[in-house]
Amino acid sequence: MSAMFAPIYTTAQVRELESAAPPDAPRLMERAGLAAAECARAMAGNVRRVLVVAGPGNNGGDAFEVAVHLKRWFYGVAVMFAGNRARLPDDASTALAKWERAGGGTATSISPTGRWDLVIDGLFGIGLERPLEDRYADLVDNINALRVPVLALDIPSGINADTGAVMGRAVRATRTITFIGLKPGLLTLDGPDHCGEVHSDSLGLDAEALRPPRGRLLNDGILPASLGPRPKNFHKGLAGSVAILGGATGMVGATVLAGRAALKCGAGRVYLALLAGQSPRIDYLQPELMLRSPEEALGGDEMTVVAAGPGMGRNDDAKAALRRALELPSALVLDADALNLVGEDAVLAEITAKRRGATLLTPHPAEAGRLLGSSTRAVQNDRVAAALAIADRYRAYSALKGNGTLVAAPDGRWWINRTGNAGMASAGMGDALTGLVAGLLAQGVSPIDALLAGVWLHGAAGDAVARAHGGLLGVTASEVIESARALLNRSIYPATAR
Repeated sequence: MSAMFAPIYTTAQVRELESAAPPDAPRLMERAGLAAAECARAMAGNVRRVLVVAGPGNNGGDAFEVAVHLKRWFYGVAVMFAGNRARLPDDASTALAKWERAGGGTATSISPTGRWDLVIDGLFGIGLERPLEDRYADLVDNINALRVPVLALDIPSGINADTGAVMGRAVRATRTITFIGLKPGLLTLDGPDHCGEVHSDSLGLDAEALRPPRGRLLNDGILPASLGPRPKNFHKGLAGSVAILGGATGMVGATVLAGRAALKCGAGRVYLALLAGQSPRIDYLQPELMLRSPEEALGGDEMTVVAAGPGMGRNDDAKAALRRALELPSALVLDADALNLVGEDAVLAEITAKRRGATLLTPHPAEAGRLLGSSTRAVQNDRVAAALAIADRYRAYSALKGNGTLVAAPDGRWWINRTGNAGMASAGMGDALTGLVAGLLAQGVSPIDALLAGVWLHGAAGDAVARAHGGLLGVTASEVIESARALLNRSIYPATAR
């Protein structure tokens, strides 16, 4: 199944791939220049004035190659070179000489009176290791101030290719053409806000044959690959049983949302194991949910899946109930305060790491920091590393939520999800995800596929709700649950979809 997901490579892995390129093949820089020039031509259309900003390294060399092609295609090309020709790498120096032989010149600054229809950002690529300052920071600001379409080469200048972090300043591109393979920084944290549309060009390399990737990009193929149509001879017991543990006083709604999500994505039976002592015994809007005390819901061994955390709180009763859930053989999804309790208590952390049943963790960055004994900032500084560290420490499948959710497996594989939107930054969204994942698990989907499918489905459902509303404001978890059910059914039963 992994072959259907596009590979993602870190900077170090891209360097290995570049070194593995056949020695008799055309220079990768030449291929990158042509691919980017064709992308620029598609963007430019009938407009003819192009500003190419070339930096001091190989990204600048790519930019010179682009400039040569555009000039040959009769575009009016101005090149601003922000480097020292004596210090250019060999391939970039060759590209500059090619540009000059074509009759091109270079300027050392962006003319304040210049007028351009398109900017090529070839200032810094994936090799940037420190924040942009002084002249380079001002140059990025100047590019952004031009307010014209920008094509970034490999990655927008100032974005860390491995983490998506802004390195002091960053170009805001309209499109990014990235070479050889996708990079994590294009897909998570601040990267998506700066990359625009992302196009990938292999430059003729079979990257997966040269270096099998550990990271991949999720797509909609995960749904039909995870859960298929039901046979006619089917009963609710075959769809599994889910217990949602949480619902302390004043927070029962979180547990209800998670339960509804599990029910509506196909779980056979869903129990709410509520910690609130005076909780109601029926959900009148969703009477199919069975409301129980934690002792009643977790007392037997019939639960296929337990999801703990929604509305749980962090008192002694919550801690005792969580320990009981951790000791069950059922597959277990941990979210919200269940994660906080594990992060705060060394005994619970050890029990989690030694569980025999599958464990799935769905932290947001602050919860991830607590699980790692670190901080939110440290987690966000390298989301791939943080997700992998959680998976390794707790021998669990982890989904580090956020812009470009990171899913990691204990064996070192990882995935990035691009569905979802800022409208989903509202109460109950994490509870909905917990329920979706638990419901998929209950139906026999493997733990990693349930987490991948749940993450993709959750974001895609949020996108569908936002489109229906015409914007990102007012997207609610309840709507996302309904949308997820519709998307899941259309994926599994396309012939009956209208």
